[in-house]
This record gives sequence, structure tokens and C-alpha cells, in this order.
Amino acid sequence: PSSIYTFKQSLLQDAAYATILIRRRRQLHISIMEVLEAQSDAEIKEKTELLAYHAFHGETWEKAFAYSREAGLKAMERSANREASALLERALNCLENLSENDEILKIAIDTHFEARSAIQALGDHERVVEHLREAERLATRLADQSRLGWASAYLSQYLWWMGDHEQAAQLGERALKIAPTISDVSLEAVANFFLGQGYFNAGNYDLAVDYLQRNGKLLEGDLASQRHGLTGLPSVLSRAWLAWSLCEKGGFKEAMEHAKRGLSIAEEVNQPYSIATACLAIGQVELVQSGSAQAISLLERAVELCETRDLDVIFPMAAALLGLAYALQGEAEKSITLLEKGEADAPAARIFDTPTSVIALGTGHLLAKNFDEALKFAERAATLADVRGFRGSKARLLYLIGEATARRDAPDHRQADRLYRQALDLADELGMLPLVADCHFGFGMLYQSIDNQAEAEEHFTTAQDMYREMEMLRRVELTEDVGSEAAG
Repeated sequence: PSSIYTFKQSLLQDAAYATILIRRRRQLHISIMEVLEAQSDAEIKEKTELLAYHAFHGETWEKAFAYSREAGLKAMERSANREASALLERALNCLENLSENDEILKIAIDTHFEARSAIQALGDHERVVEHLREAERLATRLADQSRLGWASAYLSQYLWWMGDHEQAAQLGERALKIAPTISDVSLEAVANFFLGQGYFNAGNYDLAVDYLQRNGKLLEGDLASQRHGLTGLPSVLSRAWLAWSLCEKGGFKEAMEHAKRGLSIAEEVNQPYSIATACLAIGQVELVQSGSAQAISLLERAVELCETRDLDVIFPMAAALLGLAYALQGEAEKSITLLEKGEADAPAARIFDTPTSVIALGTGHLLAKNFDEALKFAERAATLADVRGFRGSKARLLYLIGEATARRDAPDHRQADRLYRQALDLADELGMLPLVADCHFGFGMLYQSIDNQAEAEEHFTTAQDMYREMEMLRRVELTEDVGSEAAG
């Protein structure tokens, strides 16, 4: 209904803006802000980001903070995490211009926590740690037990990733002790999740299952549909990691039940991060148990969500699983392309243990019979697994290196035997039953290749019995086919 004037070229706009005196600019920004504030509540809510922009440049710091924070939280709700992180960090800059008091410090801590959630989804964990260290410092200064509990829980997550498992566990337990003293169910749920996630990465699947199962009981009803301060829903994330933990132990039926329940919750709330994670959980169980093509549609959905919703932090895992699914279906070129992209993005995204993407790429090359490439990637990741204390990944990498060593053009049978033994011993210690079975199958193939048929049959039988018990039907068929060929 009215004329609108706009610049066609941003450089012209910048040049025109630069000609206005700074004091005059501030006055104009304030005037525009006041005009926007005079509109209806619905229009104000719709234009929160624009209000934040003009309040910030008008240097009305209290309003600039309020609008920037509100706009940042709105952006985070729709998983626009780059926009959210920029707005929340701008809000923190505004606070620096206000007179400091206890209330301002509390608000600052809360905003640091909110920025953490947005930035984590982008995989920029160095920035996250900076926010958490500042939040911890301020909470200690205020002797604020609630906020100190949250800072402890959040920091424990990053210490797990960096390999400082002892301090990570201590911080997680401190958060758990604080939670009941302040009646904070959300803190209890988040601490349980981080401890479960951390023990999973460390290869202690029994403890991981223990902590993650607690959240299945704790987060029922309305609590299941709340984010409790995380990027995703803890009720869904806990079920996903529980599914992965059970999957490593061969408990596929229970794992699938938890994964599907997680997806149901995520879809009901329509929370993209949680939907993608639940899809990955179901896909992982499908792949490990059956290597089925049924996993592909769910994994493609997860990858699409990562690409369209700024979910950079879980893209490497999504690419790893979908790439392996393609490889198992014989689509080697498509698989390697996606696996390479996921591996390239993995160093910054440490929400899943970093070796995961390299293991997937190595496995993709193994399935494509590029044995030297598989060996190269596996040996590189093994060093990182040692440094970070990721024992489950180390077991899987020992097996992968053994496979590549045994099947390359110039196989080293003695070295392969040693690697399979190390992988088997570690997998057995950690209770990784599917990997134990794979190691026995690898031994069978190795001994068959050097005409030690008695040893080969013994390992094939063990592998087949384990696969059958875990209902890994595709692997059962494979052992039967190999046994038939050997008998023939």
C-alpha cells in the first residue's frame, strides 16, 4: 500500500551509510527501532531480528541484548544455528556495555549456555569451550550451584571428547550430585546423557547403557518433548546412544526398540536435530545387524537434514553410515565420494568420536577392494583413538587393519594373525560381540588362505554360531557360503 525504496547494490548502500555521521546514524537506528516497537505485538515478534539490529547499532544496550537474545533463540528453534550463534554472541557483547551486577552475571551465564547449544550444532567446539569456561568462572564467582552444575555437565562432555576421561567423569558426577539438591530434573537428564555418551566413546558400553537407561525412565510425558538446554531432545539423544551401545554388544532387538521410540518422539515434536539423530540410530542398527538396504532411506533423510538445517556437527556420522550403506549395496564410487566428504568434515565435529569417519572411509575402501587405501586410513585413525582413549574405535581399527593386511596383493599372514588377535582380545574385553564374531570370521578366512582348514573351520563355526544367536542373518549366510566353498 505504500512505496518502498531499496538499494539495488549493497556497495552503494555501504557507501551511503558511511557518509552519515556516527551520532546521526545512532539517532536514525533508534528512530527506526521506535517505529517498529509501535507496531502490534505480532508484528514486533515477527521483526525481532530487525529490532535487534537497530537497537544494537543505536547502542541502546539493554534493548539490544533482549532483542538479540530473543531473535537468537527463535533462530535456534528452527535449527538456523549460524544465525542463532551470531545473534547470541551479539547479545553477550551488549551485556558488556551494561553496569555489572549479580543479575547481569546470571543472565550472561545463561546466554553463554544458549550460545553453546547453537555453536555445537555447527561443530565449532573451540568457541563452545570458550563460552563454557567463562560460564564456569562466573558461576563460581557467584557461588551459584545451579549454574555451576550446568557448567560442570557441559564441560564434562568436551573433556570426554578430548580424552580426559577421569576429569570428565568427575565433572559429570558433580553435576549429578548437585541436581537433586536443587530439584533440577533437566540437569540430571543432561548429566546422565553426557556420562552415557562419554562412556560409549571410551568403549565402556555397560556403564553407557546404565546412564542412558536412566533417562529412558526419567524423561517421560511432557519431559520427553523438552530440550532441557541441549541442541536436541535428551529423550531422543539418550535413546540413540543407548541403541548404539546395545548395538555394539549385539543387543539388536532392544536397540531397535529404543531407536524407533526416539524417532517417534522426535517426529512428534518436529525437532530436526533429534529426527536426524534418531534416523542415524535406526540406520546403524540395520547396517550392523543385517547390512540391509532398508537403512538407506532413513540415512538419506538424515544427510538431507544435516545439509538443509545447518547440522554440521552430525554430518560426518550421517555421511559415514550412508556411505557404508551404499558400499554394502555395491555402489563403490558413490560410497567413497560421500565417505571422503564426511571424513573431511570430521575433525571439527567431535560429537561422535572422531575416528568414526575415518573408520568408515577405511571400511569403504576395504569393501571396494582398495586395500592399501583402507590400511592408510585405518592406521592414521588408530593413533587418534589411542590419544583420545576411544577403546571401542581402537578395537574396530585393529580389525580393519588386520583385514586390509590379510587381503592386500602381498598379504602378511603373520601380521594379520597378530592384528586379529589384538582386535579379538580387546573386543572380547569390551563385550563387542558382533566384532568378536567378525574377528573369528577373519581368522577363518586367514587360515583358509594358508590351507589350515582345521583352524579355519573352527573359527567359521564360532562366527556362525555367534551370528545366528544375534540374528545377523546376512553374516550367517556369508559363513555358510564360505563353508560350502571350502567343502567343495
